[in-house]
Amino acid sequence: MLGVVFLLIGIAGFVPGLMHSPEHVGDVEVTQNFGRLMGLFPVNALHNVVHIVFGIWGIAAYRSYTGARGYSKAVAALYAVLAVMGIIPGLNTTFGLIPLYGHDIWLHAVIAIAAAYFGFVATDRSVGYSSTTTTTNHRI
Repeated sequence: MLGVVFLLIGIAGFVPGLMHSPEHVGDVEVTQNFGRLMGLFPVNALHNVVHIVFGIWGIAAYRSYTGARGYSKAVAALYAVLAVMGIIPGLNTTFGLIPLYGHDIWLHAVIAIAAAYFGFVATDRSVGYSSTTTTTNHRI
């Protein structure tokens, strides 16, 4: 599900009607498609592409329980780093490439916490996964 959300958000970042002009560019050097998605989240073309890549990765990971769990662990770690980077001047634009400040900070933290739960805490039973398989023989 998270993969689908990332993919849709990445695509939404390229829809002009969903973008609002930023107050200032600041230290962001990649200004192509730079603005605030839904008036809140600072994004640019690279930020949108990263969301699309995370979306495709998430959709591919959904194919197996192990893949989905690994994806959740990776998202938890990466998004925790992004949340911290967002509060550090100089790193909050990923060296001028991708804006990570403003509302992105809390959003990245929430994503990291949710992904950490599913990657590290949730058990097979709490997510509705059974590690046992059952085969049945059907005769016609």
